[in-house]
Amino acid sequence: MFRRYLRFVRALSIDLVGRAGVVLVTSSAVVFLLFLLGNLTGVVTNAYVGLLSFMVLPALFVLGLILIPIGWYRTKARTGLSLRELVDRRFGPEELEGGPLGAPLVRMLALMTGLNVLILAIASLAGLHFMDQPQFCGTACHKVMNPEWTVYQQSPHSRVACVECHVGEGVKAHFDAKLNGLRQIWLATFNLYRRPIPTPVHTLRPARETCEKCHWPEKFYGNRLKTIVHYGDDRASTPRYTTLSLKVNTSLEEGGIHWHVARGITVRYASLDDERQEMIWVDVARPDGSHTRYVNRRLDEEPRSEDVRTMDCVDCHNRATHIYETPVGAVEARMRRGEIDRSLPWVKKVAVAALSGSYPSAEAARRGIASNVAAFYRRHDPAVLAGKAAAIDRTVAALQAAWERNVHPYMNLEWGTYPSFLGHRESKGCFRCHNRDLQDETGRWIPDDCTLCHSILAEDASGPFQNLETPGEKDPLRFKKEYLRQEFLHSLAR
Repeated sequence: MFRRYLRFVRALSIDLVGRAGVVLVTSSAVVFLLFLLGNLTGVVTNAYVGLLSFMVLPALFVLGLILIPIGWYRTKARTGLSLRELVDRRFGPEELEGGPLGAPLVRMLALMTGLNVLILAIASLAGLHFMDQPQFCGTACHKVMNPEWTVYQQSPHSRVACVECHVGEGVKAHFDAKLNGLRQIWLATFNLYRRPIPTPVHTLRPARETCEKCHWPEKFYGNRLKTIVHYGDDRASTPRYTTLSLKVNTSLEEGGIHWHVARGITVRYASLDDERQEMIWVDVARPDGSHTRYVNRRLDEEPRSEDVRTMDCVDCHNRATHIYETPVGAVEARMRRGEIDRSLPWVKKVAVAALSGSYPSAEAARRGIASNVAAFYRRHDPAVLAGKAAAIDRTVAALQAAWERNVHPYMNLEWGTYPSFLGHRESKGCFRCHNRDLQDETGRWIPDDCTLCHSILAEDASGPFQNLETPGEKDPLRFKKEYLRQEFLHSLAR
């Protein structure tokens, strides 16, 4: 069988072009199968090797298949022989004589055609699977996607594949995604992409098809406690606590944060310049068929039709996965985790100042952060440099890592480029709609009272449950337990 295959290959290589085609087909098929085996066993995981395996090698395989008939056509035109005469001359009578299962040449052609179709089918399926992996999305176009890939790996959704949110279900969705991918390859190849990359809210799948596969609005009920720790700019970086009882209900009767996506409620809005920051109008439709439109009295601009959007999860949770920090948020998060040593005097103030500096590159940031921290203690408390050198080194390393996670100058991505709309600390957030500029025809505005979303159990206090304490009582844990017990009884009563 192997000898017959060799004779078949030699006969098929009719001229230089045909021989090149045979070499390409054979070599690319063998190398592809080896890479496929390595990928299936986990030996090969690099995105660039994957590009070679599932995109370049199949393309070379197809090119080889095309070159073989071109070689035959060139030879036919050069010699003036018919195709039958060429076949007789190249293969000989023993390959063309019929038998019970047909001529050997016909059987070999059928076998090779089947193998070619099988290899192409495997390459197509393996290529699609490979391109659906997060490693491909994040590392194949490393310079462009590195910021998103960096924060994705440290996000709450780091085990959710990119395609679960960015690509729809079905053949059409995959076809559209691949076409869009070709456009992105073109932009990346010729350096035509925008910096920073604009947020893709209009190309994202609806939240009903993504977020709500795991997060059911019907299950958003009751209250959730959240304690937020901030640190002062004083010498001890004193912690201050804000404790909120978040009303996460979707109840139409009781209201709550997720009332906006409750069944029967539809919130539509138009934003200025399609940026979702300044609202032109907000329209609320209710289950009884009524609706109210709130219009921004400070604006006269009419939106384009494409500016109108139906509110869903990502209008507030716009940074559910690709989460970027602020300098203060980055420092305080690392202080809570112990990566920044709170025993260092003035550490919160020093760290934020060092992190907020303007650095043109990662290397400049590493040097600048280390220099700024050392310069502060050299000027204000020289004893710290000698006595707490290890703590300073750990703090500097944490700050350098925080800068490299959040700032990417080559993509024009600085602190605050991608603010979070959740809450109202990094941006106007909730107050984009809940403000007194948006009024209905009777002059009523969208309510902006704090207690719509949460009850405040402590605010910038020395303890996490200050508002539950009574004079003379200093046991926050006791009051926390009592509060939780009351909340549980209240939820049962509902």
